[in-house]
Amino acid sequence: MSGRQPKARFSTRLPDGNFLSLAVWSGKSDPSAEVLTIQIRGLKDEKWETVGRLAVYRTSDGKYSMLPERSPVQTEKSESDQ
Repeated sequence: MSGRQPKARFSTRLPDGNFLSLAVWSGKSDPSAEVLTIQIRGLKDEKWETVGRLAVYRTSDGKYSMLPERSPVQTEKSESDQ
């Protein structure tokens, strides 16, 4: 893990049991820029998974843009891969 920590992090439990979270990160190439990530995580088959995610980039001069969805990280091989 990179060891980076968010500048701010907030989380709340939704009525359906999922968690909604917001994290604010410093930009990698421009530390005065920020990346805001909003996630909904839910428990499925006794494992936590991301149900939905939105990432927004804020430039140092205050312009916002939505970041493209990143590819999910594969943690386990599926039965079809074996």
